[in-house]
Amino acid sequence: MAKGPVLTSDDELPFDDLPVGEPDIDERLFFAEQPAKPSMAKAASAPPALGGEQHYHGHRERLRNRFRENGDGALADYEILELLLFRLIPRRDTKPIAKALLDRFGTLAAVFGAPAGLLQEVKGIGETVALDLKLIAAVAQRTLKSELRNKQVLGSWSSVIQYCHAAMAHETREQFRILFLDKRNALIADEVQGRGTVDHTPVYPREVVKRALELSATALILVHNHPSGDPTPSRADIDMTKMIIDTAKPLGITVHDHIIIGKDGHASLKGLRLI
Repeated sequence: MAKGPVLTSDDELPFDDLPVGEPDIDERLFFAEQPAKPSMAKAASAPPALGGEQHYHGHRERLRNRFRENGDGALADYEILELLLFRLIPRRDTKPIAKALLDRFGTLAAVFGAPAGLLQEVKGIGETVALDLKLIAAVAQRTLKSELRNKQVLGSWSSVIQYCHAAMAHETREQFRILFLDKRNALIADEVQGRGTVDHTPVYPREVVKRALELSATALILVHNHPSGDPTPSRADIDMTKMIIDTAKPLGITVHDHIIIGKDGHASLKGLRLI
């Protein structure tokens, strides 16, 4: 006797392979009006829902209604994540998966900041769902970055910190990026100049200044992360910053600050009076 279709790593069974009579549930109808319930006679003749869907289908609708009527403030972090996973994993109880993600990574920000490979180590998360979560994280980062476009960056400092934290706080390796600014201190470009190990990234002051000249930038904000989580600047961080300042200053390029991003905060070398 032939076996039925094999579930994917995300337990997403293609619609074309559903058994005859299986309801065609499309999670994209998130806020759509619900169709009329079938008559009792038809309901009695329908086969049981695949994977015990009847067990959690009512829960999904109740959670949606709470979000629809009261917004995200009415939901715990795991419920927000569960609500999202409804759409990514249509035919499974996603509450255990949402809780497992938060248990593993600690916070919603850490879930979305985690590398796709680590996300897939959580039971129920396959490659497709992991990439979808990273796509959502990318949209959030682009949204924050768009807040800096055509604005005086030094006057939008909280937006700078929010963007850098979203982009770098949960990276597992050190990353050195530069915000290049024009004479109005508006953002010209945001570029990652180097990636290193868990505690070191090679930085070459001449290359930093060369790129600034190519972009006609007159000011820079240096940013890098500490994967350890502690944003306290090291002696090497301070010395490297001073080298870049000394290289850039004769060419009319100002280094406004060097920000170090940790998982739970940040440090400003200018704010600490280290530069």
